[in-house]
Amino acid sequence: MAKQEDHDYVPKYIKFFGENTELYFAITSGSFWILGVAFSFISSVPEITPIIFFIIGGLFGAYFTLISARKDILKGKFQIDFLMLFAALGATALGKYGEGTLLLFLFSLGHALEHYAMKRARKSIAALSDLTPPMAIVRRNGIVTEISIEKLELGDIIIIKPNSKIAADGVITKGTSAVNQAPITGESVAVDKYPSEKWKDESDLTKIASEHRVFAGTINGNGLLEVKVLKQSKDSTLSRLINLVKEAETQKSPTQQLTDKFEKNYVPLVLGLVFLLCFGFLVIDETFQESFYRAMSVLIAASPCALAISTPSAVLAGIARAARQGVLIKGGRPLEDLGSVNAIAFDKTGTLTQGKPTLTHAIPFGINTKEQLLKAAIAVEKLSDHPLANAIVQGAEKELGDITILPAENITSLTARGIQAQWDGTTVYIGNRRLFEELTEKKVPTEIHEKMTELESNGHTSMIVYQDNTYLGIISVMDISRPEAASTLSALKKMGIKKMIMLTGDNQKVADAIAKKIGITDPLGSLLPEEKVNAIEKLKKEVGTVAMVGDGVNDAPAMVKSTVGIAMGAAGSDVALETADIALLADKLDNLPFAIGLSRKAKHIIKQNLVISLGMVAILVPLTITGTIVLGLAVIGHEGSTLVVVLNALRLLSYSPSK
Repeated sequence: MAKQEDHDYVPKYIKFFGENTELYFAITSGSFWILGVAFSFISSVPEITPIIFFIIGGLFGAYFTLISARKDILKGKFQIDFLMLFAALGATALGKYGEGTLLLFLFSLGHALEHYAMKRARKSIAALSDLTPPMAIVRRNGIVTEISIEKLELGDIIIIKPNSKIAADGVITKGTSAVNQAPITGESVAVDKYPSEKWKDESDLTKIASEHRVFAGTINGNGLLEVKVLKQSKDSTLSRLINLVKEAETQKSPTQQLTDKFEKNYVPLVLGLVFLLCFGFLVIDETFQESFYRAMSVLIAASPCALAISTPSAVLAGIARAARQGVLIKGGRPLEDLGSVNAIAFDKTGTLTQGKPTLTHAIPFGINTKEQLLKAAIAVEKLSDHPLANAIVQGAEKELGDITILPAENITSLTARGIQAQWDGTTVYIGNRRLFEELTEKKVPTEIHEKMTELESNGHTSMIVYQDNTYLGIISVMDISRPEAASTLSALKKMGIKKMIMLTGDNQKVADAIAKKIGITDPLGSLLPEEKVNAIEKLKKEVGTVAMVGDGVNDAPAMVKSTVGIAMGAAGSDVALETADIALLADKLDNLPFAIGLSRKAKHIIKQNLVISLGMVAILVPLTITGTIVLGLAVIGHEGSTLVVVLNALRLLSYSPSK
């Protein structure tokens, strides 16, 4: 398996065609090898012609492998890169130009594909950092100035303009607005924020009610806010996200550690054996040429060529098959690991749900009709800039169809309560219980209160619509589950996934309601990003291998902490996509069972390939050392095993869940 640091030593001036130069070189190598094979079957072509094609192809295939081997040699290491070169040179010395070029082509192609996938992951840190605005507007001693966020001090008052990013974690001191916290908490609905009466005494962000606090990197709505800074830039919630991603990305997988250990021990042993065999003529009665012939035969027999491409070929076929299904798998590790997961953790918003609020109920009260209720809601909410207003208007208009509704006017926002407006010669109010208890100086009718309680216990956000002195009824919105969520979870259970949990920044009632509908048994709500990471770590201790499926920036640390991180594609943020090991590009959750099934098939084929490749080495090496078989048979056996593992791997291209 290619190592992440493999490309770090390659100077930029060597990458003639950009970051993908190695991939282009590998493809060019393969093209010349094909030409060489084709011309070797044309009798009218001079014998030197296919050899020239093989040599050119070998040079392209060896270019980056040579650079890698040189770096290892300078560090005193002899790893598989060096052995591949040595084996190719040995084959060339014995006139086996085609075999040497094929070896270099396949090996360089595997490396190039691994490097391409790893390059994408490095962009995640930069994408995270871009969430925070570089400058903040601060008021000090009555003077308003713009400064770098790094210069903000605890206790500073910063001004957040409408529709702009918030520069620091803190408590609201002035103004009201709906803040989109999805980049940090993953909440699907913007949260109403207003000042804390005790903001002057507030110092601990974790002890402040959620409606009074804001996070750096979140997005303000249409209101002007003033915020007291409670955390410096380096200590903000977003900064912690960045640190969590960095920490997780530096950890090596057990597979990589095992591969490094194997390369470190196996390659020097093979080279040592080949070197000794070159001097066999000093011990037994044969010429130097015969000893060299034997040594080269052993080198070809012992070179782990089939072993080297057994995994990359399966990975390549698996990735290609997954791509046709709309699933991006970034390399061999996630392809192998996904099939062994025992538990899956799901983010809620945008993963198990549609990621946007939808009108779910319109319940008239008394003698009022549903049409009256929806008309009033449409007229008033059309004037509102609250994030829920658009969902109400769209849902109500879809319900009523193409009808004419008189426009409302003179809308007024009632902080932490709701809104009011003039419509059709009347005053219409839309808001929570508190608004109408203050307005009427009475409790809301029992029937309305009980229905709202029922809706809210099921995760809905409910509101009362009131016209003059009449309760028209209740409307509610909710981020509803994806249509395919329940069937996908059912399919995963049938595949033997032991545990499936839901992690969300939304409150526990919302989490419980969604979980009940789709079949999640362990919903965890009101989680901040670091708490999601803790949940993943706890789950890993309980069951071993864990996959995390998410779509937001807030999911990135949990995804990289899991065994396999999976991002929803179309709904996913750039950070989630870049940080994830696997991305469901078609934004189809029901592709997850397919991906797990493909991974399990790939693991099975990789195990078969390892047995074939190592088994052939175990058979050929003793036979070539004793001279039982000649070089030609060693090449046939060696290249035959290579062909077998490649063809075996290509079976993944025809994989379907039914197989």
